[in-house]
Amino acid sequence: MVYLVLTALALASIVAAAMMVLVRRERRRMVSSPEGQQIEAAATRAFRDARRQAHAYEHFSDASGGISALRDRDSRS
Repeated sequence: MVYLVLTALALASIVAAAMMVLVRRERRRMVSSPEGQQIEAAATRAFRDARRQAHAYEHFSDASGGISALRDRDSRS
């Protein structure tokens, strides 16, 4: 009986998650005013730029960490 309830709960959660994705996509497709579209485009660009900048910071911090680690390794020998 417990397995049946757990299976039903798992199936219901999968269906609910799929419906949430579809509803979210449908909301994105709603037509907005030209001003709203400009605001959304600017926000998307800003988010993309912030993500690129964070990736660059992560890349350079990893690179400098790796270089300093190599420097420390070579100085010990």
